[in-house]
Amino acid sequence: MRIRPFAPADTDTVVDIWERCGLVRPWNDPRKDIARKAEVQPELFLVGELAVAGAPRIVATAMAGYDGHRGWVNYLAVDPGAQRQGLAREIMTEVERLLLARGCPKVNLQVREGNAAALGLYVALGYTMDASVSLGKRLIVDGPGPGAPVA
Repeated sequence: MRIRPFAPADTDTVVDIWERCGLVRPWNDPRKDIARKAEVQPELFLVGELAVAGAPRIVATAMAGYDGHRGWVNYLAVDPGAQRQGLAREIMTEVERLLLARGCPKVNLQVREGNAAALGLYVALGYTMDASVSLGKRLIVDGPGPGAPVA
């Protein structure tokens, strides 16, 4: 798999993969998330391509960031038709390499409850559950869902 930084022309394909992987929620507009990432460490937003019929096709994504204390990974996804080939491991290895090159001492990520497959992947990659509770607060509401104002 060839891993490279995301380019704006990749948007439709990336959103399609995220939707088919069940990562999109009504309160997180994926196009707005992409636009926001384009403004902050865009070099840490990666896509992975495989040659299909002689042409490159995006099959994996990972959106990472580093705040000087911890690295974070979001939107790790592999096209459902390309899963179980080690591509998630491959793109996560590149994310970790890029974060380590920035001096990042630890990587954190969140997995939605009930996503046993994702938990299994991360455990296989050496991640462990931290004894902490994840809290969140929407500052910008993209759509209906948690944090949306009640009329």
